[in-house]
Amino acid sequence: MDDHDDPLAAAPSVRGFMPDEEGRALHRLALERLPHGPVLEIGSYCGKSAVYLGAAARKAGGIVFTVDHHRGSEENQEGWEHHDATLVDARTGRMDTLPFFRRTIEEAGLEDVVVAVVGESRAVATWWRTPLSLLFIDGGHGPDPAHADYAGWAPWVMPGGFLAIHDVFPDPSDGGRPPYDVYLRALASLAYVEVEAVGSLRVLRRVSGTAGEGVG
Repeated sequence: MDDHDDPLAAAPSVRGFMPDEEGRALHRLALERLPHGPVLEIGSYCGKSAVYLGAAARKAGGIVFTVDHHRGSEENQEGWEHHDATLVDARTGRMDTLPFFRRTIEEAGLEDVVVAVVGESRAVATWWRTPLSLLFIDGGHGPDPAHADYAGWAPWVMPGGFLAIHDVFPDPSDGGRPPYDVYLRALASLAYVEVEAVGSLRVLRRVSGTAGEGVG
């Protein structure tokens, strides 16, 4: 991929699991919200969703933060369905998607609008204090990381801002439960209402409380 003029057009060719329809929905949401504050995604992998979001930042102005330890989620590890052996560091034997992410953002010409925060989501969230106009949760899909991402980051969505959750499958036969459970938790909090569904992407708007205030 090397298309600085139109990174959105090149996004589908980036390695990752984001369907183009859902990626373009993220792009549209980011275009709407970036004038109001930064966008943050949890779970970057090789940078596919960050290109959709970054292309919006290039057009609308603003900044996108990406939070990922870049060691792969549980489902990316050896022996699991979504393991890619080419992402393993031969020296350590561990997953390391950071070099691939950096190359993706560089080739897309988005290094000035996409800022990689490398670390555990829970640790970064503990020290985060900036209201977010759009939060995209697509990190680890196990119960603990999924709920920790929600608990740590959903409070920082500003009123009127969006919370987008990926891989939400109401039918258990279509996918794992934790993202769906987090989606239900957000609705049950009454701080969020659903406004859109595109594929497995669920989009909720914050309707009560202030940024930094717990959401249940």
